[in-house]
Amino acid sequence: MRERANQESAFLNIPYDRNYEPLYLAFIAGLSGFGLAPRATVEIPTSDRRLDRIVKLIRDCRYSFHDLSRVQLDRRKPSTPRFNMPFELGLAVDWALAANPKHEWFVFESEAHRLQKSLSDLNGTDPYVHDGTAHGVLRGLMNALTRKTHRPSFAELDGIYRDLREAARKIKLEGAGSLFEARPFHDLSVLARRLAHVRISSLRP
Repeated sequence: MRERANQESAFLNIPYDRNYEPLYLAFIAGLSGFGLAPRATVEIPTSDRRLDRIVKLIRDCRYSFHDLSRVQLDRRKPSTPRFNMPFELGLAVDWALAANPKHEWFVFESEAHRLQKSLSDLNGTDPYVHDGTAHGVLRGLMNALTRKTHRPSFAELDGIYRDLREAARKIKLEGAGSLFEARPFHDLSVLARRLAHVRISSLRP
């Protein structure tokens, strides 16, 4: 946690499933490339009241990134949509509007124009459309964070992502049940920060 003390944090609100792994790694790599510390609900101990910890995580972060691309029903019975992502977005929006206007939130989607139908209350908010690809996530982050002091190039972010992807492959080979767990998330975040410092000169002390 000490490495995060001098960083601005970014809450990551995304689906946790195997098909999403490349985008998950792209968010960790991209946010680290902008000098941000990714945070996510996978850090939350199972013994804690989950909602309280989610609220605290959001409030501890300068930014939050919300991917609302999972609007379809899942395949497991009973078939249900995923409400966690829009719910956590609502928590972030309330925090920004009611108490902390410095908190900036960003919405990501995989398809253009779909947000107007799936969550019409956000009409007027343009999502960053990633097309379901890691490169789309990196480009979306570049557009969302244009005002940041650190402004890495796409090639620099892609280099961090590629190295992180290889590290993730090794983590899985070493027996990690999932990348969406506390230990792999921590290890990937620390590695992404180190890679960012190597590749991006403005992040070096």
